[in-house]
Amino acid sequence: MTKLAVVFPGQGSQSVGMGRDWADTHDIARRAFEEADDALGFSLSDLCWSGPAEDLQLTANTQPAILACSVAMYRVLAEMAGDRLQLACLAGHSLGEYSALVAAGALDFGDALRLVRRRGRLMQEAVPVGQGAMAAVMGLERSQLEQVLADTDLGDEVCTLANLNSPQQLVVAGHTAAVEKVAAAAKEAGAKLAKMLPVSAPFHSPLMAPARQQLTPDLEAAPFADPNPPVWTNIDARPATRGQEARDALIRQIDGPVYWTDIIQGMVAEGVDTILEVGPGKVLQGLGKRIDRSVDWKSLPEPGALEDLVTSLVG
Repeated sequence: MTKLAVVFPGQGSQSVGMGRDWADTHDIARRAFEEADDALGFSLSDLCWSGPAEDLQLTANTQPAILACSVAMYRVLAEMAGDRLQLACLAGHSLGEYSALVAAGALDFGDALRLVRRRGRLMQEAVPVGQGAMAAVMGLERSQLEQVLADTDLGDEVCTLANLNSPQQLVVAGHTAAVEKVAAAAKEAGAKLAKMLPVSAPFHSPLMAPARQQLTPDLEAAPFADPNPPVWTNIDARPATRGQEARDALIRQIDGPVYWTDIIQGMVAEGVDTILEVGPGKVLQGLGKRIDRSVDWKSLPEPGALEDLVTSLVG
């Protein structure tokens, strides 16, 4: 019997037009976008569907936009599958953890939208533009990159592991000069690629501490129920079964690393054999195939082909 997990993407999966075909063909998706517009007090749906792209790329817009699209698509899936949709667990990459918690009934959709909009703004404001950066490193093992970080003299500046996306795709973040030094040192250590990323802030690094401090009261004020099914958290790479546990993980995630490889490996160790990506794009499916090819990786098709997927998954 298939043991199914659903995962939700994070920032970087956005594109103008996302979710429109789902809203056009499924009332439950359209209502999700209307709910998002009402919760935020502006037309997030119009931003998702019509852009402009430069506005959609702003972190404070991107985060609620991906959340809204992911939840809308998940609600269509859940409505079509009904009681047949038996999930072992859920997870989401960074921002996607909020989508997972909404899907698990742990966090109200409107609360989640308002939280991630503020989260995006605070993360953007935590470090002045130009003073923080991120770099992707390909072709080094985690232990090798950790050694590079330990051996590189950064002075008073900071550079740490931020995203462990797959065994061969790691991301570091911190002060710009420090990240540039580590990227250069990683190349010298044998990395196939070490390049600066076109992002506006050093996400998931200690430099995000001001954002964590400011968002913590909002997260503590939001009601959290126990997630059902469990949600694997980015910061601990283990399933959260209690609402307080899920809330605490979201707080620590802001300035802590995303252990995505560990999450997928942990799911597989618990018997998950099929993982479905729900949301815009197919980023997680691509990463997943680099983590464990024994898993049957799937993503949502066009809305018209969803029924065939549901049948193949749950009969």
